Amino acid sequence: MARQMTFGVIVGNRGFFPDHLAKTGREEILRVLQTAGVRAIALNPEDSKFGAVETAQDARKCADLFRKHREEIDGVIVTLPNFGDERGIADALRLSTLRVPVLVQATPDRTADMKISHRRDSFCGKMSACNNLMQYGIPYSLTAQHTVQPDSDAFRADLAWFSAVCRVVRGLTNLRIGSIGARPSAFNTVRYSEKLLEHSGISVEPIDLSEILGRIDRLKDNDDAVQAKLKAIQAYVSTKNVPLPALIKMSKLGVVIEQWMAQTYCTVSAVQCWTALEEYFGVVPCTVMSMMSDNLFPSACEVDVCGTLSMHALALASETPSALLDWNNNYGSDPDKAVCFHCSNLPKHFFQDFIMDFQAIIAGTVGKENTFGTVVGRVKPGAMTYVRFSTNDLHGGIRGYVGEGEFTNDPLETFGGAGVVKIPHLQKLLHLICEQGFEHHVAANFSQTAKAVQEAAVRYLGWQMYHHESA
Repeated sequence: MARQMTFGVIVGNRGFFPDHLAKTGREEILRVLQTAGVRAIALNPEDSKFGAVETAQDARKCADLFRKHREEIDGVIVTLPNFGDERGIADALRLSTLRVPVLVQATPDRTADMKISHRRDSFCGKMSACNNLMQYGIPYSLTAQHTVQPDSDAFRADLAWFSAVCRVVRGLTNLRIGSIGARPSAFNTVRYSEKLLEHSGISVEPIDLSEILGRIDRLKDNDDAVQAKLKAIQAYVSTKNVPLPALIKMSKLGVVIEQWMAQTYCTVSAVQCWTALEEYFGVVPCTVMSMMSDNLFPSACEVDVCGTLSMHALALASETPSALLDWNNNYGSDPDKAVCFHCSNLPKHFFQDFIMDFQAIIAGTVGKENTFGTVVGRVKPGAMTYVRFSTNDLHGGIRGYVGEGEFTNDPLETFGGAGVVKIPHLQKLLHLICEQGFEHHVAANFSQTAKAVQEAAVRYLGWQMYHHESA
């Protein structure tokens, strides 16, 4: 189910403008938010004139109200039904001490109604409000159009976009990532800086793979949690060609990982796979990871911590599952198409059809009997957003790229979980990935949320991003 958003609302007012517009403007924005299923927290007419913010006293009342609800508020909407008092707005936000996204909306004038009794001047007032927010060091977002009617389709689109921004910021703030096992020695690619993530408020909780295997060893096959997980796996994917002992192993692995993540308050995970689990435990973790990702708790293989962070950002923005893919193959001679692949732990949300199978690549080394547990099939066609975050250790920050394309229905005969993607000007993007040394993994999602992820990462998290746009 979609998460209900809660927004603080600041209604701007300026006394020598028609203040009845503040009254009707407040009523309109609250009505629009209610229709959209958004909970609003705003001053009442009993608290200030029309429930708007104009004076220093109004600002303090609004700040007190927001502080009282600080754990609930996802973002703040500043609405300007007239010019608005820019200092009152900025003071309210500063005194609230909230660190959430802010959207500034200004209601347009009607050219047929520009007399002193109804003239808004919100067009101009928005510039003053933004100027003050900039002076105060408060980051803010803007509607697509400079002025926009609250009850319009354009503002509804702004509201959906801003909600996605807020979900990403809230979801990445104080995030804890479970790092399960050591980075495989053959994957220098997925190195990262824990300290740079910590500086952005993202913690990494490591656990050695031996401790995971030790906990598994203590579980009985008939343990209630193991049997419940076995039933969940069998309900999730067809297991008709998979031996029961392998399914029991997967069930125990799933139980231990989920219990550990709950104990350590981790939301997402990155798991060692290649090839320790296969050699010393006898299954791949792919199905367990696929199920977590499908339930919006992303899990990345090869201990790609920044990969699961990228997956999580997309899942937060779209409220649908994400996958981690390889930029893997060219697709014939089409410069704007490529094959994206993993072997595979993709969530079932990604597939047209899928089954549980063995890991064809590793099987040649450790034996087919030790590699059951992949979720394989063809990725379905649809809109695609992709993103990659990476710690830039040499320059001391987090960077990334984001963009949109599509999964196509082009024919493809291969193994694992694979799909053909079409991305405008793909060669430019691939050049950037190689030139700037980004990883070969990329997070993908069936959505069009690139602008929301870009806004959250750059404006509110302070990360450096390249937005690969289609034009």
